[in-house]
Amino acid sequence: MQKTWLIALLALVAYLPLQAQNPIIKDVFTADPAPLVYRDTLFLYTGHDTASVQETNYKMPDWRIYSTTDMVHWKSYGTRLSPRTFAWATGDAYAAQCVYHNGKFYWFVSTFHKKDDNSQGGAAIGVAVSDRPTGPFKDAIGKALIVNEMTKDKPHAWDDIDPTVFIDDDKQAYLYWGNLSCRWVKLKDNLTELAGPITVLNIKNYIEGPWVYKRKKLYYLVYASAGTKPEMIEYCTAPSATGPWTYRGIIQENVPNSFTTHPGIIDYKGKSYFFYHNGSLPTGGSYRRSICVDELHYNKDGSIQKIVQTTTGVAPVK
Repeated sequence: MQKTWLIALLALVAYLPLQAQNPIIKDVFTADPAPLVYRDTLFLYTGHDTASVQETNYKMPDWRIYSTTDMVHWKSYGTRLSPRTFAWATGDAYAAQCVYHNGKFYWFVSTFHKKDDNSQGGAAIGVAVSDRPTGPFKDAIGKALIVNEMTKDKPHAWDDIDPTVFIDDDKQAYLYWGNLSCRWVKLKDNLTELAGPITVLNIKNYIEGPWVYKRKKLYYLVYASAGTKPEMIEYCTAPSATGPWTYRGIIQENVPNSFTTHPGIIDYKGKSYFFYHNGSLPTGGSYRRSICVDELHYNKDGSIQKIVQTTTGVAPVK
């Protein structure tokens, strides 16, 4: 009798819903995910929301790092960088991305610039560097890489945010960024100097948060869009890192309880993953966001299938 009861109980457990994995980080509010695979580990670089429930604007004091080797268990390294790292910076820690190049890790960040001889203020992009994926990081050049005065196609002061860096097969590095205007520029091999003029792209429905990568022979530009309000995720593809970019459509609909969303796409251990943020944690919202991850799938022609947002998240990998 007892054995029969145990078998029935195990059968019932097998049919119970899986425990909700998304959001993947539950102890603090995180935003703007940027994954990086180094050796056998996936590192996740994030923003950090600390606004109160009553506040109606962002409060983002620092950037954080997490890692996983199975996509389910995440190790926290805590705060590893902040605007205070940069003597020229002031304000919040907006979206950022870390890339590996020539034996070093370069963390491209967006924040705001103090009024000084180099800039009269506004959003700016800086670069921190480290010998290890978890730091310590230091300002790589002692000044901003991009300041507001370098980009005049938009009048607002917060247009130089959300950097993403793509390094092509020939080792040429490209920086893409911008709010309401998507821009790109070649970088020198040291990743701390521009190697050409800044080009403004005409991308359908573009708002912010670009993410650029290559799969097989196709280049992808994925971004937060104005297809509806709140933001969705749309994308373009191109035959090269410089275009021409062809609009391909919407891949992620609005997320729960957050006006913004932000893409981060990467392959790891044979699967493709789509990182994003929403406001689904208790007391969460547009200024108290949380990072999630779901699988990403492609069609045979390289187009991206619609992202299915889940609370269960992704299965563990070995």
